[in-house]
Amino acid sequence: MSGIRVINVGLGTFLPALLDHDIPVLDVDFTVPGSGDERTLQLLKETLPYYGQVRAANERAVAALVMGQAQAVRVLPARAVLPDLEDRVILHAGPPLTWERACGPVRGAVMGAVMYEGWATTPEEAAGLVARGHVRLSPCHHHGAVGPMAGVISPSMPVWVVEDQDGRRASATLNEGLGKVLRFGAYSPEVLARLRWIQDVLGPAIDRGLVERKGIDVKSILSRALHMGDEGHNRNVAATSLLVRQLAPALAATSAGTVLGEVLAFLAGNDHFFLNLSMAAAKLAADAAAGVPWSTIVTCMSRNGTDFGLRISAMPDRWFTAPAPAVQGLYFPGYGPADANPDLGDSAITEVAGLGGTAMATAPAIAQFVGGTPGDGVRTTIEMREITSGENPSYSIPALDFSPVPCGFDTLLICRTGITPVINTGIAHREAGMGQVGAGLVRAPLAPFVNALDSFVQMIKKGEFQDVAES
Repeated sequence: MSGIRVINVGLGTFLPALLDHDIPVLDVDFTVPGSGDERTLQLLKETLPYYGQVRAANERAVAALVMGQAQAVRVLPARAVLPDLEDRVILHAGPPLTWERACGPVRGAVMGAVMYEGWATTPEEAAGLVARGHVRLSPCHHHGAVGPMAGVISPSMPVWVVEDQDGRRASATLNEGLGKVLRFGAYSPEVLARLRWIQDVLGPAIDRGLVERKGIDVKSILSRALHMGDEGHNRNVAATSLLVRQLAPALAATSAGTVLGEVLAFLAGNDHFFLNLSMAAAKLAADAAAGVPWSTIVTCMSRNGTDFGLRISAMPDRWFTAPAPAVQGLYFPGYGPADANPDLGDSAITEVAGLGGTAMATAPAIAQFVGGTPGDGVRTTIEMREITSGENPSYSIPALDFSPVPCGFDTLLICRTGITPVINTGIAHREAGMGQVGAGLVRAPLAPFVNALDSFVQMIKKGEFQDVAES
């Protein structure tokens, strides 16, 4: 027995026994491609002859994803900014959704937005308008926008306007704070009063400040915040503080008295305020990477509480969906898994840009909010390297020798390894009007990635990428 040497290939259960007997082992980390699924294996096989085209296209897509600027330039009413946002249209998070399939939090947020706009005076009247088609629903992503959780944007709501060097724009609402807020499906009178204060006071004040400052570099704030314990999704304490620090002198120069005091007090009490700005910057980056022929890079992940949906660069307008998954996390006192709605929100766009779950190693304190340990965060970031095709040089990880965050989820790598992206998220109560009940982590389902790869292969077979292949 003393002469035995072992090569252990992907069999983790054998390894401890071998080591206990002091047997030399070369442990090879190996998983069966496609998790052994026959359909996935066949799709992966059919992409092999085109590896060169796909790799070159993915390099272009990742370069576009990470190299763009993100300058917050204005805060304006949504109707003045978002393309094709007509009156009596409410935007929502995730892929397309009908009222009949909408979950409780999305229904609550839509009803609240209808009342906020003055189109109805009661939740029942608001629900009736939507059910009869007098108020229409449309995904935020179809309008160059993103929204956290329910993701609801109505025409009067003030939104961030974020621009890159090529003139692209992306938008998101202003963050309301935690607890019983519209984005978690709450619509009580105090929720609507807060929205109107954001419209009448907070939004105009921040817009005046941005104009005074001639904009704010969002990516530079994120870069610094990741060195201060944020990850750009569920932890935004440092980023919010840095934003307020930059805005405060301009606010003081352009607002006075009660308005200034109210605005600064609200910002000081909302550690999540930067989240929506982070999402808009990530949306801007993802849109820059969309539309690259042959690219399998993910440019959108989003959930509406009913469906999880994604889009990839080569097919920028197509959604691939599966049922929204349940969230594993920590709950507020008095709540538990039975109260939780499946995952929802456009905020997974931050993971697409290399933030959030992808950058968990930068935020050890987030374990207190979403569960797990700081070590789990480091392991998650390392694992995400296995399914990304690049890195984001704008964001680095102190705990990993300041290496760049992994970036550019690759549908091919996800299908080959069976590893799916980890997403930081909040947890909404499943019933309309209840609000937030916790926060946690969730894995994207595998099926939409496999379906996206299937459609990608069909496009190859039809010769839809032929011109690129020959050039």
